[in-house]
Amino acid sequence: MEQMKVLLRNQGKPDMEDAKAYIATGGYDGLKRALEMDGAEIIEELKKSGLRGRGGAGFPTWLKLKFAFDTESAEKYIVCNADEGEPGTNKDRVLMSCDPHSLLEGMVIAGRAIGAHVGYIYLRAEYPQVRPILQRAIDSAYTCHALGKHIFGSDFEFDISIRSGAGAYVCGEETALFESIEGKRGEPRYKPPFPGVHGLFGKPTALNNVETLANISHIFRNGAIWFAGIGTKGSTGTKLFTVAGNVAHRGVYEFPMGINLKALIYENCGGIADGKGLLAVQTGGSSGPFIRPDQIDIPLDIDFVAASGGRLGCGTVFVIDDSNCILDIVRNTQDFFAYESCGQCTPCREGTIRVAQIVDKICRGDGSMVDVRALQELIDMLRVAPLCGLGHSSAVPIASVLQNFMPEVEKHLDGDACVWCNTQKGGRS
Repeated sequence: MEQMKVLLRNQGKPDMEDAKAYIATGGYDGLKRALEMDGAEIIEELKKSGLRGRGGAGFPTWLKLKFAFDTESAEKYIVCNADEGEPGTNKDRVLMSCDPHSLLEGMVIAGRAIGAHVGYIYLRAEYPQVRPILQRAIDSAYTCHALGKHIFGSDFEFDISIRSGAGAYVCGEETALFESIEGKRGEPRYKPPFPGVHGLFGKPTALNNVETLANISHIFRNGAIWFAGIGTKGSTGTKLFTVAGNVAHRGVYEFPMGINLKALIYENCGGIADGKGLLAVQTGGSSGPFIRPDQIDIPLDIDFVAASGGRLGCGTVFVIDDSNCILDIVRNTQDFFAYESCGQCTPCREGTIRVAQIVDKICRGDGSMVDVRALQELIDMLRVAPLCGLGHSSAVPIASVLQNFMPEVEKHLDGDACVWCNTQKGGRS
């Protein structure tokens, strides 16, 4: 299947940081159209498009904006989550690098929708090469009157500035991100109240990720009906997929929602590298489930993947060949979650560490079915008890391994040490 480049339409073109170059490709036409509409009309257009969040849960974008629109306040904010902390995910980095103005345009339209006049891009610390690109684009947008006062001669004004994160994975959670922008320790807030009512600086706030906001610019340039005609009924538009791991051709791809996962791996990415076999695929980044080779013949649609027990999430597809051990892979994943837990709530702080310890014990060959049962109890707790999504998500990878790869787990039990696991970790204790 051929790629359908909508978000990546300007990839490879020169000078796309320059607003004039962006305008020459039809850029800011969507904003000019939105400036002729009121907030309710903009939100209705997004509702007709069917756009859903591209960062994780797939929440309807129009509804998130409506929460902030319906809340009375003299100050409101648009925040772009450009933290992209999911290991192996690079789609937002690519999009910001090749077409930064599509993000800026989407933010201004979103600001017009809810009545906000200030926007922040929260950029992950590990993207220092992206910051100057964004800053040059912002400066150029002011010069061309796409930002600032009287945008394109209208009575609307909007300003955008960049804030850098400090490298904390938990700041991908919206309220922890707000805390970080405010100069506080990046820890999640208790909800309710929700961001649409009480967000950044205590004001109504709409937060979306880079890909979601960039899609808004294309919806208003080409129309909601056009966008709704791409993809599937419940998941419209295109999606950026980061394909990583043991495939012949890794990279960021753009396809209509609903592309078949098996076709993506074998037809578009050239299959498994070095002629090896497929062991597993993890969808949705490190917080997603591991599935077996016989489970990959599925459409990558938000609802279908969720109904099958998985998650589309940020669109990362991690391919693992059969020269690896699934227990060693999940051990690395659980170590990551234990390290990145902010420690604010006890279930996540203690639960992620205990899961990582038990998985490591099983990898060393020192585990038994008692440990497997303990893992299941911890998984059940982590699914419901932690304060934020980091704790909840940490249970997903190991739960999927116990469900889909139990024969491999059993091979590690009762003194049967895995040569691969111990080679990789040096038999740590």
